[in-house]
Amino acid sequence: MANFDGFLIIAPTDSETFEPDLEALKGKITPKTKAVIINTPNNPTGVIYSEKLINDLAEILNKKQEELNTSIYLISDEPYRELAYDNAQVPCVLKYYKNSLIGYSYSKSLSLPGERIGYIAFMDEIDDCSNLAQGLNIATRILGYVNAPSLFQRVIGKCVDSGVDINIYKRNRDLLYNHLIKIGFTCVKPQGAFYLFPKSPIADDTAFANEAKKFNILLVPGSAFDCPGHFRLAYCTSYEKIEKSLDSWTKLAKVYFK
Repeated sequence: MANFDGFLIIAPTDSETFEPDLEALKGKITPKTKAVIINTPNNPTGVIYSEKLINDLAEILNKKQEELNTSIYLISDEPYRELAYDNAQVPCVLKYYKNSLIGYSYSKSLSLPGERIGYIAFMDEIDDCSNLAQGLNIATRILGYVNAPSLFQRVIGKCVDSGVDINIYKRNRDLLYNHLIKIGFTCVKPQGAFYLFPKSPIADDTAFANEAKKFNILLVPGSAFDCPGHFRLAYCTSYEKIEKSLDSWTKLAKVYFK
């Protein structure tokens, strides 16, 4: 969650659910606050923010806009929107808060890693709609690095109604998650995306990541996401590769869980 005035403010999350602490966020909003950013389904946790949370967040932002006589935009980063499991639903923020924008990328929903092509969506009732639209249009013209190559614009045009088989990701998730829980790790079961974010068995998550390398396991320390004491795993790989890793995970767990 961000305050765009030359600096960033991070709202804390509940370490048991990885949902943002809205009361803490409320206290961080000032007259300088221009936007709040959320990411759901979330990277690195895989958590989907509930309809109640989005509704409560919208209520807070509406009250703060009125109190501070300003516009506060809610930017929802949603490249994993289609990657949701177990019948979980991803609430559409546009339904709950007028000053919302959705940033979307086909790189995840169509399994096009590295191809950053997508869209920004908002309603015409958003504050300062005309200037906002013009600003976004100009940004895509002058910032060359945000423009997708013409080839992939054509690819997306032909594939826009396609999707990936999320059951492949779900099968991978279940195999890895169930094994980690079985051998002693603690982890919030992800509802979406393709990441696990377990607790590190030691406080120093970087040291744990280095130890994991000895077992040919590569992971990202949670401190890289401003969440020390955890680590991120990606399961967007073959089922067979995850199967082959389970013995290494068991050996690694025995170093810490005795």
